[in-house]
Parts: sequence; structure tokens; C-alpha cells
Amino acid sequence: MQFMAGRYGADQLSRFMLGAVIVCLVLNIFTRWQLLYLLSLVVLGVCYFRMFSRNYAKRSEENRRYLEATQKLRGWFTKRKYRIEQSKEYHIYKCPSCGQKIRIPRGKGKICITCPKCKHEFEKKS
Repeated sequence: MQFMAGRYGADQLSRFMLGAVIVCLVLNIFTRWQLLYLLSLVVLGVCYFRMFSRNYAKRSEENRRYLEATQKLRGWFTKRKYRIEQSKEYHIYKCPSCGQKIRIPRGKGKICITCPKCKHEFEKKS
């Protein structure tokens, strides 16, 4: 613990880099491409350099740029995860008039739904 005191440590970019190293090493096992092995060693070296660095400002700026670049992709996966979790308890319907998504609890039978956006009424089975 004393060794890591004052050092940057792991962040989201470091975790992504370690995941990329693992993927490259697994692919190297099956393909025997030495380029993948060398690439994984270089990325691992950069990852450890970042973790042991004492330059907080530069490492946090790198992580911020990584998070900005991957924001849309991470948001897409977060939405899909939320939708899967919600599908256990709710049906999600689109209003036929305006396209607004409406969440309806499961197991209520056939119900009349009023869209909160355009006030259009339609029937669906929950």
C-alpha cells in the first residue's frame, strides 16, 4: 500500500487496456500471431506505466478523453441493460400516434393506455 501512495492507480482506461491485453493473448493462443503477443506486451507496459505514474493531471485527462470518446457506446449498453431489467416487470409500448415509449406493469390484462405526451388512447395486453 505504501508503494502505491501518491501514484495514479487503475481507472476505466486501465481496465479497458487490461481487457484488450487478455483478448489479444487469447487470440494469440489460437492464431499464433506474434504481432498480437507483441501488441499485448506493449499495451500492458503502457497500462502499468499509467497505473504507477505520479502525474495525476495527465492520467486523469487521458481517462476523461477516453470516457468522452466511449460515451455513446457505453450509453447504448446501459440502455439495453436497463431495458432487459425492466422487461421482467414491465411491458414497454410505443404510442402509435407520437412514438413515445410507455412503461406498463405486467399481469394487468387488457388495459386502455393514455399517452402522457399526446393524450392518444389505445388498448394493449399487459
